Amino acid sequence: VQLQASGGGLVPTGDSLRLSCAASGGTFRLYDMGWFRQAPGQEREFVAAINRSGVRTYYTDSVRGRFTISRDNFKNTVYLQMSSLKPEDTAVYTCAAVDSQYCRGSACVKYWGQGTQVTVSS
Repeated sequence: VQLQASGGGLVPTGDSLRLSCAASGGTFRLYDMGWFRQAPGQEREFVAAINRSGVRTYYTDSVRGRFTISRDNFKNTVYLQMSSLKPEDTAVYTCAAVDSQYCRGSACVKYWGQGTQVTVSS
C-alpha cells in the first residue's frame, strides 16, 4: 500500500487545516489507519487512529476535541481535520496503515506514508 499525504502548510495560531492521505496499491478498507507526528528534536508520537469502518476513533489527549480523524473508503482516503491549532502542533504529520485501531507506536505500523509539514505560527 502506498500512502500519499497532503494538506500541510503554515497557519497562524487558532487556524484550521485538513490533512488528507490517499491510499493506492491495496485494499484500503481492510486497514485501520493512524496519524502520527514528529516535531523537531522530538520522537514521533501518535495523534489519532480510526478503525476500518470509520466508526471508532481514538486521539491523544493533547488533540482530543480539536482534531477529527475520518475516512472515505470509496475515495481510499483518510483525513485529519485540525482546528484551534497551537504552535505546539507544529510537526511533520505522517499517515500510516496500522495493525490495529489500538496501535500507538511504530511497532504496529504496516505501511508509512510520507510526511506533510504543519507549521503553526505564534
